[in-house]
Amino acid sequence: MAGSATVVEELTAAEAAVVSRVSVRDVHRVIDERILPDGFFDSAGGRTFSGRACVFISFYFRAAGRLTAEERVRAIGMASGVAGDRVVHDGFLTIDFAPFWKDVEDGLARLQAAREMVMSDAEILSGTPVVKGTRVPVYHVAASVAAGVPVERILLAYPSLTAEQVELACLYAEANPLRGRPRLRDSLPENAVVLTRRRKQRIPATA
Repeated sequence: MAGSATVVEELTAAEAAVVSRVSVRDVHRVIDERILPDGFFDSAGGRTFSGRACVFISFYFRAAGRLTAEERVRAIGMASGVAGDRVVHDGFLTIDFAPFWKDVEDGLARLQAAREMVMSDAEILSGTPVVKGTRVPVYHVAASVAAGVPVERILLAYPSLTAEQVELACLYAEANPLRGRPRLRDSLPENAVVLTRRRKQRIPATA
């Protein structure tokens, strides 16, 4: 991408959705409804997207309240013709793509940071993705946040983590969704802190 040092060459549909700040369903729509020009995605062996494609995906859905679908598709066609062109003039209509480029470049940088933070090693928790330098499973952290556990409590449970790492763990999990049901663990990961050992009494089922 012009003017960006972010190293993200190819994105899956889930990663493109995170960077574009739309749903995965919307990312697939831009192909199915021929919104995104050829050359910004590859459907061979599974759909992948260039980082630049996210600019136009983001624009199409975020500008829906101000421009018609036809106007948005036309603007994308004009802007995609010249690499790095951030302003489109169409008669009396001028569209500045700069804010979308900025948001996408920021999103790509965050995605790259999340990728670099996560590691998978067969010698650590049987290859479960963990936060680099720890034995903390990335998906456990993300699941805790999704369940509504406050970040402060997560940091108490995993003292080796920072708030930034918790945020990046959530981003990584969203960009790389697990397939099927996650495996249950018999024990806590190393360095996890038990906050309470209270057990709730089970209420027997009534006949």
